[in-house]
Amino acid sequence: MSKLTPKPYISEIHAYIPGKAGGAKPMAKLSANENPLGCSKDASEAAAKERANFARYPNPAAHDLREALADHYGLESDLIVCGTGSDELLNLAAQGYAGQGDEIIHVRYGFAVYEIATRKVGATPIIATDIDYGTDVDAILDLVTDKTRLVFLANPNNPTGTLTAQSEIERLQAALPKNCLFVLDQAYGEYMDDDGPQAFNLAREHDNVLITRTFSKIYGLAAERIGWAYGHTDIIDTINRIRGPFNVTTIGQAAAIAALKDQQFVTDSRAYNIKWRDWMMQELESLSNYGLTAIPSAGNFIMVIFADRNDRLNATSVNQALMEAGYIVRHLPSQGLTNGLRITIGTEEENQGFMDALRSILEANGTI
Repeated sequence: MSKLTPKPYISEIHAYIPGKAGGAKPMAKLSANENPLGCSKDASEAAAKERANFARYPNPAAHDLREALADHYGLESDLIVCGTGSDELLNLAAQGYAGQGDEIIHVRYGFAVYEIATRKVGATPIIATDIDYGTDVDAILDLVTDKTRLVFLANPNNPTGTLTAQSEIERLQAALPKNCLFVLDQAYGEYMDDDGPQAFNLAREHDNVLITRTFSKIYGLAAERIGWAYGHTDIIDTINRIRGPFNVTTIGQAAAIAALKDQQFVTDSRAYNIKWRDWMMQELESLSNYGLTAIPSAGNFIMVIFADRNDRLNATSVNQALMEAGYIVRHLPSQGLTNGLRITIGTEEENQGFMDALRSILEANGTI
């Protein structure tokens, strides 16, 4: 008797592994790029007011949230679609435009969801090499064939934090075939020094560009899973045809609208992140004699690469020692970063405690 089996391309998927959340003892969680300041008080209060409406379905099109986004960013509300985090929208982009026999390109050290979204639809992931852990536009273009249906690119990039110049993004889009969807993932867009309209203008001017964003990062609403995307009417129509009904909760919609109105919280979060990211970069650079390199980041995290000088001084052993010291960071061997640890910018106490713990681990196990 034959056995029930999934499609072969589903069996090839390596399930997404989230950052560790904790253990038996209290831990400082620096693994998920969450906002250490929490969320806007206004967003929290708006969410609380909606808790009496659990019996009612949310607005199916997230109408008021789309209007709020359009007003804030100067966009057209009918060219916006909301999702269960930007993850859902990334998956829907692949589902809408690729399938078996097609190819989807992403960079070697890109977001893990890209490969999962690709394999879910039976398409083939094509991996572009990097330049110093960042995006190499020419490497991407060299891989484009008549089977290429989609290109995923995060800017700033997760997990490495690298930033691709707007001119390079425009060069990439201009060189892609018109039947290839270019998905520009800006989950960390609000952390950029210049969170200007350039990306949205690219999507407004071209019918093969989709911009995705999220309320999980700088807005601090990760628990509610609220993402959104902007693009040509045909792309938005495609996503609306296949997205889940009522895919953004009533509480999530209300919290996101309130969060958008409180831009002072966003400004404060960005300033806090710059202050402590710069501090942590300086601290990490002072430890370079131990064979580690901190990659300059445009996000709310820093990727540290270890030179693996000995069995006790590599990403695997240091990660374990940090957990024993009470600090959870992100080790990403499943993404080819066996020698890398990604550290979220945390609270002041967490940042200082982490650096003290790391320094102690290096001094105990390393050689200068």
